[in-house]
Amino acid sequence: MRYSKAPRPTSDPADSTGSALYRRVWRWHFYAGLICLPVIVLLAVTGGLYLFRFEIEDVVYGQLLHDRSTATTSLSASELVRRAEQSQPGTAVSYTPPPTAKASALVTIETGTGERRQVFVDSATGEVLGSVAEKYRLMPFLRSLHSLAFFGKTASYVVEIVAGWVIVLMVTGTYLWWPRGRSGGVVSIRTTPRQRTWWRDLHAVTGAFAGIVVLFLAVTGMPWSAFWGERFNHAMTAAGLGVPAAFWNEVPQSDAALSSLGSVPWTVHQHHVPLSSPTSREHVADIGIDGAVARLAALGMTGGYQLNLPSGPRGVYSAVRLPDRVTGQRMVHLDRYSGRVLADIDYAHYGAVSKVTELGVSIHMGREFGIANQLVLLAGCVSLVALACSAVVMWWKRRPRGALAAPPRRDADRIGRTVVFIAAALGLFFPLLGASMLVAALVDVSLPAAWRQRMAL
Repeated sequence: MRYSKAPRPTSDPADSTGSALYRRVWRWHFYAGLICLPVIVLLAVTGGLYLFRFEIEDVVYGQLLHDRSTATTSLSASELVRRAEQSQPGTAVSYTPPPTAKASALVTIETGTGERRQVFVDSATGEVLGSVAEKYRLMPFLRSLHSLAFFGKTASYVVEIVAGWVIVLMVTGTYLWWPRGRSGGVVSIRTTPRQRTWWRDLHAVTGAFAGIVVLFLAVTGMPWSAFWGERFNHAMTAAGLGVPAAFWNEVPQSDAALSSLGSVPWTVHQHHVPLSSPTSREHVADIGIDGAVARLAALGMTGGYQLNLPSGPRGVYSAVRLPDRVTGQRMVHLDRYSGRVLADIDYAHYGAVSKVTELGVSIHMGREFGIANQLVLLAGCVSLVALACSAVVMWWKRRPRGALAAPPRRDADRIGRTVVFIAAALGLFFPLLGASMLVAALVDVSLPAAWRQRMAL
């Protein structure tokens, strides 16, 4: 007589419910996690590290970020730029004044090969402290990994799709966690780590406590996404809900977007860089970087900003300040010949939608509320890793040998109208998510019965 191995018992709530809706929701939750887990872990790890970018860079680049001398005076901006260009052949494209009395100045040099290097200069002595390739500086590199921009724009779409699926995971996870008369696994963890129930409870309870933070991270990350974020920003700009269009009526503009300057506020990154207006007399009377710094100081810009230097005869001096508090954002553009203010944009000029969006982005990056902001979001990032790890262990302990162990689907199962409405609303609002949901649904219904049986529990 031959005996077959008995199926491994499960302790999922679905075992005690015959709900077709529960099975469907569980199945979508399972596949969403299966597809997105690697990227979710990458986003959580890189995002968690980026929250402490200043603290980490102070350790990694401490010898470059701080003056070595004890002098309290500072050389002129033009002299610091000259010293940087002497040490690194090329053309200076931006200058960042020392943000504090003991901090070094930063000059970005574009070399003949098109590479940009950041040169750190002692502001008191002019000593060049060192340099680093801009794209490989630790935090910019980490940020490009976080957005997958390091792998090209197409890869950035993946992040947007995953962020959308994280929203789906949180919504479906909330439904699966809902007590329905249970007490265990709701806010407490049962049994021991050797049991699958422990991992299931860890997954559910972690999601319950961290869900709001994780959902916040997913939603506030969307404005910078490659597809939805660009179109949302364009819509806000066209509707005058960012910086009012009339603000630019008398300002000559180039074809270059403000995003070409590097880090700029989300609200303005699709606007265009203004142009200087040279005359035969003014053309030889560039105010120079020292004149620009003095003009900015007179306008109240005294540090903590990056000054982008003019490119070409109609280029402008563009100062961008992105402080911790979003209300301190400011961008000033100066005519390179006359020093006239072409545009002076701050948070007060933004429309209501843009103000809320900028606030969400600032909190997302851990800037707005200091260490409390950083720690709360770090807890969200750690929770994402815990959710991913517990999901894998829980699945591994449940799966029969040789099967995917996907939650079962029966042909007679139907989804309620409310669920369809929620899915359709999310899909319409986030088109890339909607397209991926349609693909997933088509694959799910197209699988042969034999395949479904092999993949199921």
